[in-house]
Amino acid sequence: MSVDLTTSPHEYCTSVMLLLSGIVNVLYLFCAALTEHKILFLSSSYQRLTDACRALLAIMFPLKYSFTYVPILPGKLLEVLSTPTPFIIGVNSFFRSETQELVGSMTLDVIIADLDGGTVTIPECVHISLLPDPLLQQTQTALSMVLDPELEMADHAFPPSSTQPSTLKIQDKEIRAVFLWLFGQLFNGYRWCLHIIRIHPEPVIRFHKAAFLGQRALTEDDFLMKVLDGMAFAGFISERGPPYRPTDLFDDLIANQVERIRQEECSPHKVMNHIKELAEQLFKNENPYPAVAMHKVQRPAESPGHNDPKNLAMFPLLDDVTVQLFIDHAAAKLQTAPPVVKAELKGMVPSGPPLGDIVDRHGHVLANSARRLEVVRNCITYIFDNKMLEAKKLMPAVLRALKGRAARVCLTQELNQHVLQNRAVLDDQQFDYIVRMMNCTLQDCSHMDEHGIAAILLPLVTAFCRKLGAGITQFAYSCVQEHMVWTNMQFWEAMFYSDVQNHIRALYLEADGGEQSIDSRGQQESGPAAGGQELLGALELASEQSRLWPTLSKEQQSERVQKEESTVFSQAIHYANRMSYLLLPLDTSKNRLLNRSGIGDVESVSNSYVTNRYTNSIAGSMAESYDTESGFEDAESSDVANSVVRFINRFVDKVCNESGVTNEHLKALHTMIPDIVQMHIETLDAVHRESKRLPPIQKVTNSLFYITLDKSHAERRPAPPRPAPPNPLSTNPCSSVSQCHAHGRYVCPSDSTMCDSH
Repeated sequence: MSVDLTTSPHEYCTSVMLLLSGIVNVLYLFCAALTEHKILFLSSSYQRLTDACRALLAIMFPLKYSFTYVPILPGKLLEVLSTPTPFIIGVNSFFRSETQELVGSMTLDVIIADLDGGTVTIPECVHISLLPDPLLQQTQTALSMVLDPELEMADHAFPPSSTQPSTLKIQDKEIRAVFLWLFGQLFNGYRWCLHIIRIHPEPVIRFHKAAFLGQRALTEDDFLMKVLDGMAFAGFISERGPPYRPTDLFDDLIANQVERIRQEECSPHKVMNHIKELAEQLFKNENPYPAVAMHKVQRPAESPGHNDPKNLAMFPLLDDVTVQLFIDHAAAKLQTAPPVVKAELKGMVPSGPPLGDIVDRHGHVLANSARRLEVVRNCITYIFDNKMLEAKKLMPAVLRALKGRAARVCLTQELNQHVLQNRAVLDDQQFDYIVRMMNCTLQDCSHMDEHGIAAILLPLVTAFCRKLGAGITQFAYSCVQEHMVWTNMQFWEAMFYSDVQNHIRALYLEADGGEQSIDSRGQQESGPAAGGQELLGALELASEQSRLWPTLSKEQQSERVQKEESTVFSQAIHYANRMSYLLLPLDTSKNRLLNRSGIGDVESVSNSYVTNRYTNSIAGSMAESYDTESGFEDAESSDVANSVVRFINRFVDKVCNESGVTNEHLKALHTMIPDIVQMHIETLDAVHRESKRLPPIQKVTNSLFYITLDKSHAERRPAPPRPAPPNPLSTNPCSSVSQCHAHGRYVCPSDSTMCDSH
């Protein structure tokens, strides 16, 4: 197909860029733009520079480029290329030597695309993260079929006669439809990971990145991680996050065509049919009134010597009256002409189907066997029924099962049920077993907590406790502090936004006479495991409230804004307490940290199975990071309490500024935080002192057996009788025990020959 590329109009820009650079190079440039690299286009044609820059932005839809964008950079402004921020810039090849000198002085971190030569030069120091498989291969195949439909049938003995590609105008829409289809797969289910933390006066939306990556099983994908952390995606959430707004083709793709995209994965022909439908819709959206002809400047007639200045006619003088009449006539026509852009109607944005089972890279559902889950449930039941012998037998199997995500979720669900039944106060051995399982569960959670396990455990570690003395209670959070998830600021932000969303939802449900979804403790499961219906309900509620906002009086609007702000403020106080629970070590007497390592002495947090190897590791890592940022170290900066206060202050500043908390409330929070930390330190002093006085916990032991082996058979005999150790776990009301001669178990003396197995 012969195309005059030098005179192609702007509406063909994506086709032009693909024909000039090639599919592979365009995909590299696409990934580089999304991951915020510097891109420089070179060409001797200003038209090609403009087309290439416009095309790169066009295929990024629905994302919008947020950095420097200059399609044609004048020669006198070439110093702009030395900016440290990402950019998309076009420079004429006439300035190639000057450009290379500037680029060479910038440590060669600029990707150069030569449109005239069709090459893309990537410096060795630049690493471009590419699309994950199989999306990369599927996108490349779809682009090949759009540009060259004959390629698929090139080896056929009798290829069909009509396999010509579409016209440039339609081909441009098909190429953009390929990338729109690609984004539909990349961002599938993103609305199920949105947190709405304010509805009035303007919606404030935050995206739960860890939950999205965890549910998509893409936590190790470098490309998507960079895209979600980029400025373009932040603008995408800000623009498309609100639940009440006009919708477009991408919203329909995410909400209503997810299942169709899944079914098309193994069928290139179905993919192409879908892409052609999307391209047709794009064409209709950009040409809403095809009957209206656009005025075009006619090409002048060519004649010998028409370019000679002597033969050029002078431009005539314009008559003021004639010009004014022409303007009035055109204005009158505009009064009756249809609008250039159709009016957009606002409505609730559909979220689409919820994300299904988590699958790994090979498509296998990640789950544990039903038997392992049953073992976890039985062990927890034995612990709360005080059957420690049976619980100890199952403990090794439980710890192995907790390596799987399904077993960890099962554990949190079972523990939550016992909290709801007011069975959170435990004895010493129950406390040790529960804490041991919590630590095992958190040990296999990453610092991102992409599966929401730490998020679900957070209210549980502040609920389970044991009595150490009169008025002294030790909670489970003092024994699970060594996990780095507690020092991840993004984890606390996601937890805070999730709980704020739950309380904002409950606020309006209560006002409307609905039932609250928050339990008696004022808490609700957070994170991706909390269930999609709650999240969908929050977005639906926010959409309805946004629709009613213009109909409210000024007093009603002010009242709702004040209630939402007070809700955020109260949650900030709540989380200041929660963070102090998890960040302050149990032994607060060791408030001096090792400046380099941030690791305290090895000690046991209690006389139990759980050993806190890094007592001061969390506060130490925080103090070290703050000291590094400040550039100096002193005795004051190495104090645990001050480090925790600074960490919480930093958290409060971020979430409150994003949530619209007033300056008065923010100042009040900064005044409260040191007092909250100090009060918790005083409480921990008594807890640590009493925990050191606990007697050693009596281990549960089984009776021993002799196994005599000879050549013919093996005979099982009971061990010789020995004094029975005290059994604090026994539920037998008898004051003394003896051994069952058949099974070696302790039974009531009234029936010393039989045990509970008979």
